[in-house]
Amino acid sequence: MSNLSVQVESISRRAFHSSALTVAASVHGLPAAGAAPTEPGPIRLGVVGLGSRGFNLLDDFLRLPECEITAVCDVDDLHHRDRNWGEGRQYGRGPGARHVRQFYRQQNRTTGPLSIHSDFRQLIAAKDVDAVVVATPDHWHAVCTLTALEAGKDVYCEKPITHLFAEGQQVVDSVARNKAVFQTGSQQRSAQEFQRLVMLARNGVLGKIDRIEVGLPPGYAQPMGSTDVQTPRAGMDYDFWCGPAPVLPLMQARHHRWWRGHRAYGGGVLMDWIGHHNDIAHWAIGAERSGPVRVEAVDWTFPQTDVYDTPQHYTIRSEYESGVRIEISSRHRGGLTVFGSKGRAFANRGKLEASSDKWTKASFFPSDWAIGTGESHAANFLSCIRDRSECIAPAAVAHRSITPGHLGYVSQATGKALRWDPVTETIVSDADADVLLKTVNYRAPWKRTVDA
Repeated sequence: MSNLSVQVESISRRAFHSSALTVAASVHGLPAAGAAPTEPGPIRLGVVGLGSRGFNLLDDFLRLPECEITAVCDVDDLHHRDRNWGEGRQYGRGPGARHVRQFYRQQNRTTGPLSIHSDFRQLIAAKDVDAVVVATPDHWHAVCTLTALEAGKDVYCEKPITHLFAEGQQVVDSVARNKAVFQTGSQQRSAQEFQRLVMLARNGVLGKIDRIEVGLPPGYAQPMGSTDVQTPRAGMDYDFWCGPAPVLPLMQARHHRWWRGHRAYGGGVLMDWIGHHNDIAHWAIGAERSGPVRVEAVDWTFPQTDVYDTPQHYTIRSEYESGVRIEISSRHRGGLTVFGSKGRAFANRGKLEASSDKWTKASFFPSDWAIGTGESHAANFLSCIRDRSECIAPAAVAHRSITPGHLGYVSQATGKALRWDPVTETIVSDADADVLLKTVNYRAPWKRTVDA
């Protein structure tokens, strides 16, 4: 069999909709949420977190006439991400607000006033904010999201959906209880190459799926910037930036961009990427709302520095009730490879490879199980707000996608393989490990927004 690498050909909206199943009705398998469509007029968005990813999302939503950005928030007035002071693009409250205003001026678009906040709670409480976009570091995802959900707002939150496992359970519960629309920033779900790989797998084109290799980037081998301890600059509230997490000494190597190297603020490169490629792996085998039954961490190595405590190299082996095995590893080729009895397929961003040439062609439409909205990830969020339907990357799916990563950390800490009940979300016959998985300790005065 050949191993053909091609750029994914365009798949038209008409091609998707000609299938018996479309994403709006069938792929999610759930009825629409209960609220009525919003009033006519642009959906008003507040964006929390104005670093590099926050600016990407500003641009994604600014170009959509269906919404208007009415509020922005960051604890830092001005920064340059991981660059030395004064070098490169500016980020933070001030640059974010200027970016929004300049865009609307250039478009000659009449908009309402833009409010600027340093406290996300003020933005969420604003009457002119219908939905909240959360682009903070991971340790803030749950607090910001739950505060917004309990205030009756819809939420778009970057992946991973939460920093800690039990936070994810809370978010899933709050989305359902508040009948909220929630989109996870796992943008690969809206990309054609990943959608086609999933259709090849789910329609049986690859035959019986045996295993999937999920390749994620390695973690940080050494400090990614200066380790000199700094005094917080004027205009940046470092204590608020740390929020519910411990206050570690401020340094370039563990602040903007590089914060995920320490478990206080993120889950390493492992948890940064698992919500992308493992999400697609779960989707390919129909496990997006369940999970594995056995998880084991093997061959983890850590950097020779106390700046970070997340793995440089790692492998997580997950087994599913169906017999499928998924191995997540920094040692695999980046992306995911699905192995079936009739062939294999590989996808990464902008690339699709398959053991049969025709499977990568837009003209090859596999059977009647179809996905694809014909919309961008941001546009899908707005459409679902209008009709109160489920987004392409809902909270319940995003939480399940990263669960093997959470379990991998527990397996590594305990030195044991874990048996997992995906129905009750419980580590079987190991109460201590289950407590370790579900522990949430916030620094005072922060507390869990919704009681566990």
